[in-house]
Amino acid sequence: MSVRHGQRHGRRRPMAEINVVPYIDVMLVLLVIFMITAPLLTQGVKVELPQADAEPLPAEADDPVVVSVNAAGEYFVDVGAGKNDPVDEQTLMARIAAVLKYKPKTPILVRGDRDVPYGRVVEAMVLIQAAGAPNVGLVTEPPEG
Repeated sequence: MSVRHGQRHGRRRPMAEINVVPYIDVMLVLLVIFMITAPLLTQGVKVELPQADAEPLPAEADDPVVVSVNAAGEYFVDVGAGKNDPVDEQTLMARIAAVLKYKPKTPILVRGDRDVPYGRVVEAMVLIQAAGAPNVGLVTEPPEG
């Protein structure tokens, strides 16, 4: 009986190790991609909100529709196509009415820039109520300090 060099009696045992280095590389690449793209996903109209001490919305409320009024007095609605495009009064009312037709309990909020004339924010609230909203809320920032 001859025994070859390098072989033992029986079969070779399979190696039960997983090489995790490629998985770590993939995870690091994904991490970098998400770190770069996350700030780009933030969309919206630049509005400097006034500061006020107010209660937050209850957690069980539906997602609100937010109407923004920027410092130039332009209206923006975060519903429908062109969320970052200014809309006129008729488009504002049509979008709000369409939302309230399908979800009557949807809260409607107004984000008014602190530098916009107060009358322009009131005009937005009047248009929203004319579209059928029973209540309109105002968005503020909590006071600093």
